[in-house]
Amino acid sequence: MATEAKRRRVAGTRGEEGRDPVAAFLSWCQRVGLELNPKVAVSRQGTVAGYGMVARESVQCGELLFAVPRAALLSQHTCSIGGLLEREHRALQSQSGWVPLLLALLHELQAPASPWGPYFALWPELGRLEHPMFWPEEERRRLLQGTGVPEAVEKDLINIRGEYYSIVLPFMEAHPDLFSPHIRSLELYHQLVALVMAYSFQEPLTEEEDEKEPNSPLMVPAADILNHISNHNAHLEYSQDCLRMVATRPIPKGQEIFNTYGQMANWQLIHMYGFVEPYPGNTDDTADIQMVTVREAALQGTKVEAERLLLYERWDFLCKLEMVGEEGAFVIGLEEVITEEELTTTLKVLCMPAEEFREFKDQDGWEDVNKEEDGLTITNIPKLKASWRQLLRDSVLLTLQTYATDLKTEQDLLSNKEVYAKLSWREQQALQVRYGQKIILNRLLELTS
Repeated sequence: MATEAKRRRVAGTRGEEGRDPVAAFLSWCQRVGLELNPKVAVSRQGTVAGYGMVARESVQCGELLFAVPRAALLSQHTCSIGGLLEREHRALQSQSGWVPLLLALLHELQAPASPWGPYFALWPELGRLEHPMFWPEEERRRLLQGTGVPEAVEKDLINIRGEYYSIVLPFMEAHPDLFSPHIRSLELYHQLVALVMAYSFQEPLTEEEDEKEPNSPLMVPAADILNHISNHNAHLEYSQDCLRMVATRPIPKGQEIFNTYGQMANWQLIHMYGFVEPYPGNTDDTADIQMVTVREAALQGTKVEAERLLLYERWDFLCKLEMVGEEGAFVIGLEEVITEEELTTTLKVLCMPAEEFREFKDQDGWEDVNKEEDGLTITNIPKLKASWRQLLRDSVLLTLQTYATDLKTEQDLLSNKEVYAKLSWREQQALQVRYGQKIILNRLLELTS
């Protein structure tokens, strides 16, 4: 089932002069110096759906699949209005940092002679992207309740709308010769944001640059044809002259080539890319326990006002230590607690005796809170102090209450192939997100019992 996990591609427009879009794209690659290994092919045949990249001959581990010269990258710097975007960069600053690239795409998409035309022909149809931000709100909330996706989408929609009306639209109206009226549309901007979210790349900072702001996103032709699974067989390497896609293990003839977008849980995949990896394919799946849920669980154990006040004092101290926040989450993976330090410290502080907390607070938290006997790994959860296990268990139970259905309901749907096949694509994707999270949470229940 894992091979079903991919970006849902749909037919794009035909390439230059009515040519097949793949042929036009390959011709464009030759012109811009994008070197494609003859052992691989861009094709609809042999892929799970839509365009993909397939090995036409066996590929060895470490073999170069293709190299994209930096001049072929589409970014705010390489587009035809790069000079203007650079001059106006201060006016184009935003929370996302994506505005210059989005304006570059808006301009190039409507430019009749854009050099990126053959590349755009392999893009999905913008009106058919499957990100939850395009689902009706009722459907999004009904299918993804408890997963964290509806809340993330609502924040996105607010930020996108604010960004468009305060920065993007005024800029386009100030340059009517560069942006035709038919692309001045919030709907189109939504679609391009989703496309950048799913298809762009962000070059990692070097060790010397770690203190800088993250690099701006850019579009990488050929690389964005590859789809993602956690058990990928290729990855992208960055060098001064080009970006290189390299095989990370032998790829047999006929096998699809998959990149990785990083360690992505299913809720992140559906939110950012519009697809999931069906269970149990996503070995990077996680479940979140909201930090405030742990506080709520701890409050359940207080009996008098003095205890409640002390608990809030403990919480405020954890906030000071930057271990918790009102919108943060503790992240639990299949094999590890991703936020081990934060959850360990939180359980310790909320469960320690009052006198011990006073002493701990006086030391500004410099006590060793991660002693070996207190370590919070998946395997040693049953060995934790009883108070820790109880608080963690109560937090999991509260988290499970946020879903509309229980684990058994999801298992029954997944185990009945006939019923599952009748679900809509969105229903299937959402079910996989919910099921993966509930598997992790119910395992925690077993470990804390």
